Amino acid sequence: MKRGIHLLLFVALAAVIAPLFFLVILRMSALKGMFFSSIIVTALGLTVWGMEGKIVIASVLQGTHKAFTILFILFGAIVLLNTLTHTGAVDRINQGFQSISRDMRVQVIIVGYLFGALIEGAAGFGTPAVVVGPLMFALGFHPIAAAVLALIADSAPVPFGAVGTPVIVGLSNLPGAGSELFHNVAMKITMIDLFTGTFVPFVLILILTMFFGKKKSFSSALELLPWSLLVGISYTASALLYATLFGPEFVSILAALTGLVIAAGTAKVGFLMPKNEWQEALRDDVEFKEEKSDMGLITAWSPYLVVVGLLLLTRIVPAIKDFTQSNFDLTWNNVLGIEGVNSAWEVLYSPGAILVLAALLALVIQRKSFTNFTKASKESLNSIKGAGLALLFTLALVQVFTNSGMNVKDLVSMPQYIAEALVGTFGPMWVFIAPFLGQLGAFITGSATVSTLTFSPVQYSIAEQIGFNTEIILAAQIIGAAAGNMICVHNVVAASAVVGLSGKEGDIIRKTLLPSVLYCLIAGIGAFILLTIL
Repeated sequence: MKRGIHLLLFVALAAVIAPLFFLVILRMSALKGMFFSSIIVTALGLTVWGMEGKIVIASVLQGTHKAFTILFILFGAIVLLNTLTHTGAVDRINQGFQSISRDMRVQVIIVGYLFGALIEGAAGFGTPAVVVGPLMFALGFHPIAAAVLALIADSAPVPFGAVGTPVIVGLSNLPGAGSELFHNVAMKITMIDLFTGTFVPFVLILILTMFFGKKKSFSSALELLPWSLLVGISYTASALLYATLFGPEFVSILAALTGLVIAAGTAKVGFLMPKNEWQEALRDDVEFKEEKSDMGLITAWSPYLVVVGLLLLTRIVPAIKDFTQSNFDLTWNNVLGIEGVNSAWEVLYSPGAILVLAALLALVIQRKSFTNFTKASKESLNSIKGAGLALLFTLALVQVFTNSGMNVKDLVSMPQYIAEALVGTFGPMWVFIAPFLGQLGAFITGSATVSTLTFSPVQYSIAEQIGFNTEIILAAQIIGAAAGNMICVHNVVAASAVVGLSGKEGDIIRKTLLPSVLYCLIAGIGAFILLTIL
């Protein structure tokens, strides 16, 4: 009997083990590694788990449809950056950052962490990495540094991404789900994040200097420890304040704006800044135009401001939200007639449509020729070709794993089986394990919201059985899911594609894996302290 249980657990974990083995250990590209992984998980789903062929085919089609929705966002992010490169706006943005600080350690915090947090708060769903990654590349960062840092930076803001979606939607299937629960869990998340999110800016600087600097010097990071902690606490403390006052919807947006004001202001006047300006991670081929651009800084940044504004309008204003969700809807419900196998694609509501529109509006605002957009479109289509197939295989694996509860053997789904096995092993220590379950869910599904939807009922039930505060355990789940964003395969595929690194996904995961694990470990400790206090 135990041998059968162990076999089922190993099969359920294949969706985790196979990608890590092929991408991280064997260093395969995501295209090859996820092809083999999807074959293995699909075969195990058909044989060991008892999934019917029609359900597996429907799951693969569902994954293919979802892959196109992600590719649309990738195209939008790249076409915006390429359009702004052709119009000269990127050169002006670079000059703007140089006027604040030429120090790349400062730039990674302002662009990667805080501007990324603003995009996360408005859009979510992996959008920040595909927007700020190319932007950091344009600032002179090595492509792998841009991808790695963009992924790690998109962590603390994730629980409140897309106007609070991971909390509001992720917890929507719980008993007593409603504004009071969402508000209380949001406060618990921000309390725990005082232990975790506060250190993200320093971690970003540390990784930048240790992995990508010429001297690989720890002291280069240590110089900015006081300033990075100031920025970190500005973000996390203000997030706690906003969560307490307003609930989950605007935490990432308002905390990001607070952090941006403090970070840019202190950097500009040199407060807590070292004398040297660190630029050891600049690409060899990067060239900054010295002559002053005749384009205004606000004009250059305006397309990104348009992106944030349109994202907020389409998510907050009911009439606009209804219009974008009900017109040009390519959603595929009940694939092959199987109830519950759905894939949403509300094209106008997608961040991809907003990014493309912003690129077009850039031509109007900056008074440039339409040929800039056509050239950018051709370049962008070439950039995402490599990511397309890798995403197809990745999402096929994800949907087979997620839909595995539909089987002829009356087994629970693979994610549910993993959760139940973990409970049996770690029961009394669950406060330390809860973030890792959230991380596991996000690693496989690529979404903090889907991870929380999947595992929040399990987390809630475990907390009640053990006698832990349910809100703290749910907060730990969501924080762990946010950490999973750093390593989930389709986020990594997307982040690598937009900086021209398709095929290097394993290298990226090797650099984001440790920060993701440490984030969950510290979150578990923070949750334990909170349990003790409350």
